[in-house]
Amino acid sequence: MNILILGSGGREHAMAWKISQSQNLSNLYIAPGNAGTAELGENIPIGVNDFKEIKKVVLSKNIELVLVGPEDPLVNGIHDFFLQDTELSNVPVIGPQKMAATLEGSKEFAKEFMMRHNIPTARYKSFTAETVEDGFRFLEELSAPYVLKADGLAAGKGVVILNDLQQAKDELKAMLVDQKFGTASTTVVIEEFLDGIELSVFVLTDGEHYKVLPTAKDYKRIGEGDTGLNTGGMGAISPVPFADEVFMDKIEERIVKPTVEGLKMDNLPYKGFIFIGLIKVGDDPKVIEYNVRMGDPETEVVLPRIQNDFIELLKTVAAGTLNDVDLKIDERSATTVMTVSGGYPGSYEKGKEISGIESITDSIVFHAGTTLKEGKVVTNGGRVMAITSYGDNFKDALKLSYQNVEKLDFDGINYRKDIGFDL
Repeated sequence: MNILILGSGGREHAMAWKISQSQNLSNLYIAPGNAGTAELGENIPIGVNDFKEIKKVVLSKNIELVLVGPEDPLVNGIHDFFLQDTELSNVPVIGPQKMAATLEGSKEFAKEFMMRHNIPTARYKSFTAETVEDGFRFLEELSAPYVLKADGLAAGKGVVILNDLQQAKDELKAMLVDQKFGTASTTVVIEEFLDGIELSVFVLTDGEHYKVLPTAKDYKRIGEGDTGLNTGGMGAISPVPFADEVFMDKIEERIVKPTVEGLKMDNLPYKGFIFIGLIKVGDDPKVIEYNVRMGDPETEVVLPRIQNDFIELLKTVAAGTLNDVDLKIDERSATTVMTVSGGYPGSYEKGKEISGIESITDSIVFHAGTTLKEGKVVTNGGRVMAITSYGDNFKDALKLSYQNVEKLDFDGINYRKDIGFDL
């Protein structure tokens, strides 16, 4: 099978790594890819939102399945673009159609979906520039900390949590009136703060049936002890130790089933991954957010634990026969530690040569923000490289990841040394 993966991060390298192990693979293409994916297939230098160029690639390379990594092309309707084009309509796309992708594209849409289908989540209200004064009053009704979410896509930076009421009002004004996040914060959702421990649950669905994939927990803040600015993710572990059978049953009954059923009831066609960001409040799960694709760096710990042939799995999603699959999961823990550029998540420099990759043993190296320059692997993003390891438990796996991270070097290298600290 000829397969095209859209994206360029650690998630897409992990997908390419998993797909390249399949007996069903003929040719693998990654657009635009990175230095790591270049070793597994052919990188094609086009943007994930350049649908016309993607069409040319699909036709010229005889692509038989497209796996969409990031959220942008899904929210922009790439699946619909294929369905509406007579030359592309028979090529399966793994990822939801545009309306269903609004679950990630709009926080307000997601909240309304949860309310409609009785899915447990935090109390909320939405505001625009015209109703900013109402927003101030709603903040006064809540107790600290205050959670403000830009409604649209803001590259993972659109959620702000503040302890001071005046600061929260100033931030609301900055988002709505001063357009801090551009069009992404035309609407802002304010919701009550939920106190608990977070985890991510991943579901694969063909629109009718579903499989719950391994759980994961990622670490978003740049600083040790979850301090400092939010990032795209500094590391992850799978499975989540506190997500026992009883808790997972609650998640499936109260959240996963109503979500998949709700998509059907609302006529939101969905073939792909659902990422459910959850929080455990007491003994109960509540939904923080939906994403309509796999997470990054969670993919780097979830996919290594799936033992099924990945192409076979994706083919059943496309065909609507996911129910026929017996999902096989590696019992071992997997952990990943992300190395990042100096200055990230603020401004940082690119083009720093990376050394030590070849000396890493017993771990998997997933490239995130890398590229090839004159035959050398150099940095090309904020998050540079993730080191994934297996272990009998997450502590053993982390030990191995950290041993190997120390072998990597580039100018300004930074990483968190406390992944899993709260477990």
